[in-house]
Amino acid sequence: MLSYPAAIPLSTRSLNHLAALIRTRRQQRRSRWRRLDPGRQALLALAHLRNGDPLTRLAAGFEIGVTTAWRYVREAIDLLAATADDLATAMTRIRLLAYAILDGTLIPIDRVANQKPYYSGKHKRHGVNVQVIADAAGRLVWASAA
Repeated sequence: MLSYPAAIPLSTRSLNHLAALIRTRRQQRRSRWRRLDPGRQALLALAHLRNGDPLTRLAAGFEIGVTTAWRYVREAIDLLAATADDLATAMTRIRLLAYAILDGTLIPIDRVANQKPYYSGKHKRHGVNVQVIADAAGRLVWASAA
């Protein structure tokens, strides 16, 4: 197996924030042992979310199974979603801004049998639609569920 260095255009603060959420969750659940420590799990999840690296490649790079990689990413997404503002709170924040940017994007997904509702004719691929509200600097204020 060959490995290569890669860069993720995110700050160390983002990595530390997610790692702290994962560490707290593990302490609450009294999890005794995990294959990756919270920092490595956060790096795995952020690499998948930011770069779109496939789970099979990440699993090989982190020396874990694909199912474990999927479970770690899913756990990180759930933790980040729990800390996010709801739409009412986001709208209160938006009212204080000079202007906000509303946009939508199609996030590609792997096609599984019978996923016709997830097919986008415009993009000619399967994916989920996410609506995003950002401030003038491009910082995320709110994102809809996929």
